[in-house]
Amino acid sequence: MRKAIWLGGAGLLVVAAALGAAKMSGLGGAGKDAKAPDPTLEFTPREVVQPLPASLPLRLSFSGPLVAPQSAVLRAKASGTLLSLAVGEGSRVRAGQVIGQIDLADLGSRVAERAATVESARAQFAQAERVHASNQRLADQQFISPTALDASRSSLEAAKAGLEAAQAQLAIARLGLRDGALVAPIAGLVAKRHALAGEKLALEQPVLTIVDLATLELAGSVGTHEVALLAPGLPVQLRVEGGDGLVEGRLERIAPAAEAGTRAIGVTVSVANPKERLRAGQYAVASATLPDPEQRLTLPLLAVTGAAGAAQVWVIEGGVLARRAVTLGRRDEAQGRVEIVSGLSPGAQVLAARFDSLREGSKATVVARAAAVASAASTSALR
Repeated sequence: MRKAIWLGGAGLLVVAAALGAAKMSGLGGAGKDAKAPDPTLEFTPREVVQPLPASLPLRLSFSGPLVAPQSAVLRAKASGTLLSLAVGEGSRVRAGQVIGQIDLADLGSRVAERAATVESARAQFAQAERVHASNQRLADQQFISPTALDASRSSLEAAKAGLEAAQAQLAIARLGLRDGALVAPIAGLVAKRHALAGEKLALEQPVLTIVDLATLELAGSVGTHEVALLAPGLPVQLRVEGGDGLVEGRLERIAPAAEAGTRAIGVTVSVANPKERLRAGQYAVASATLPDPEQRLTLPLLAVTGAAGAAQVWVIEGGVLARRAVTLGRRDEAQGRVEIVSGLSPGAQVLAARFDSLREGSKATVVARAAAVASAASTSALR
């Protein structure tokens, strides 16, 4: 009996020990599987900014090719064979310079014919004057009737009119003969030659195109909501294709109405080109800066993520990270800042750059210097 009691007690002790070991093992496993708390993200003062008031000048840009407003097309004023053309593309000409000649042999014969007609009309007029003077003396002596005197006077007037008509025809023929010389209408450079020596030219056929590069123009367009901010004389900067640096210009003209089917107003910028370094046809981008009279709440461009319609920023509020949607306004690429219309208060703490792997609700703080462990620089990477 004693032996049985001893064996039963030993069994109970073994069971109790096993239960205790199992409990201790469960406690140890639970402690091992428990998740450690997230570390606090630490940002340096350079990584956190506050919205600041600043003025953001409005910059309007438009582009297009440069054109030469002072240009002229030299046309043949008479038909004939082009005898000579002394200039080609790129040649410089002066206003009034004779640069070619048209063969007007037929017109020369016509001038000689008109001159002969004038001489015949002049002889007829002289004869009519002598007859009328004789009839006048006879009428004074009453040897002829007044009717005969009136007839001689009419003949004299007709002869005079015939002489004047012949002289006018001769003048016209001589003008045509003078048009055989091709004269440059303006000073400038020959942009294109439309005819070669030996060709038969028709009346008003183009021969040369001459451009004056002293002043060039750029035609562009701006929105109807922006045209009220512009005025003739506004300084404009141009970046010309193939050029080095900016070129100064000025707003010359503003169209009185919007272009059909668009909400754009045409504007014209003039560019002084005294040294003729620029050429017509070069592509240029023009920008005008309009001063901003207001102070706007702004942030660095890098602090804002997303598009204009869904922009957002990361802020530190109450020691945790939060994402805030903001409404954007003007932006200035030169300053690297953008206007915050709504969504932030002036005292907000905003992350100044775009970080990866940020989670809303994570603990965050601003420290004087970057910590070696659990810092924002070590746990996140800049894009």
